[in-house]
Amino acid sequence: MGWLSWERFRCNTDCKNDPDNCISDRLFRTMTDLVVSEGYAAVGYEYINIDDCWLEKDRSYSGQLVPDRLRFPYGLHDLSNYVHGKGLKFGIYEDYGNYTCAGYPGVLGYLETDADTFASWNVDYVKLDGCYSHPRDMDRGYPEFGFHLNRTGRPMVYSCSWPVYQIYSGMSPNYSSIVEHCNLWRNFDDIQDSWASLESIIDYYGNNQDNIVPNAGPGHWNDPDMLIIGNFGLSYEQSKTQMALWAILAAPLLMSVDLRTIRPEYKAILQNRKIIAVDQDPLGYQGRRIYKNNGIEIWARPITPVYQNYFSYAVAFLNRRTDGTPSDVAVTLRELGLSNPGGYSVEDLYEDVNYGVLTPLTKIKVKVNPSGEYIFKYKS
Repeated sequence: MGWLSWERFRCNTDCKNDPDNCISDRLFRTMTDLVVSEGYAAVGYEYINIDDCWLEKDRSYSGQLVPDRLRFPYGLHDLSNYVHGKGLKFGIYEDYGNYTCAGYPGVLGYLETDADTFASWNVDYVKLDGCYSHPRDMDRGYPEFGFHLNRTGRPMVYSCSWPVYQIYSGMSPNYSSIVEHCNLWRNFDDIQDSWASLESIIDYYGNNQDNIVPNAGPGHWNDPDMLIIGNFGLSYEQSKTQMALWAILAAPLLMSVDLRTIRPEYKAILQNRKIIAVDQDPLGYQGRRIYKNNGIEIWARPITPVYQNYFSYAVAFLNRRTDGTPSDVAVTLRELGLSNPGGYSVEDLYEDVNYGVLTPLTKIKVKVNPSGEYIFKYKS
């Protein structure tokens, strides 16, 4: 969980004309302060992650990566110390290629040097992209860079873009190796600030779940990309949908939003402790789409507590229709796969309403708003 610059601030390097929004030391210190002061850290958001465009165009004479001297005048070790001083963790971006996606120096030819550099800056999280590289080389290259990260002795979360580039090239990723060498990985497109983009990700994870779900678990996660809640492209209902679905998917929760201007109702979605608890459930099971028909989808995830071999569940009812009126969804708990004869304590995680104990034969009925959802916890 944390904050990431890319989706909201992209590769804005114009600090002369847009000093408040450019990729700079100032921006990351500001967001660090707000993650703490506005309560995000208190609910679990802990990483402050730089994405692309933090670099000079050339390495130093000794071959090391150099932060842009004007935009990061104190260097990244100093920025890392600032983030750590606030009780948070510091993440950085690079690319397994000749260049990053935005054209800055990549790690090819410098894997050991760059791993040592990140460790010397006290980096806690490394995102390694895959532009300007050959997908067939990634089966060797990503584990090799991970080896060098581990060899530094500094614990660093390792986020890989390994499978998505291989999928684009027509390859079938070796998920056994990916699970072994990476902590999280991207399998699909970058998220954009739109409902259409979010829907495409939901469809990808639902349509390919048989191949994707088994790879997730504690220490190794599928990453459907950033939370775009609080930006420009999602309505309030759609924002609730992303948060709920990301929790069902056991997804990393990396906000990419301007925390200076986010509206209170969107902040409340991002700080919903009960949904965050579902996302961070210690069992680490990724949920699945268990029903899809006529624009209505049901997604379910087994979670704690477990009572006499009966899991508790988080269940999301999603309305993909956009015809302007809420849709009725009625289903018994047994039809959801919930069969504990002792019943389940049922709670609406957005509305904070408890429905008491319902038995497997009880039918629950909800009106789901267009492009919205309901998320319930069924406690065994």
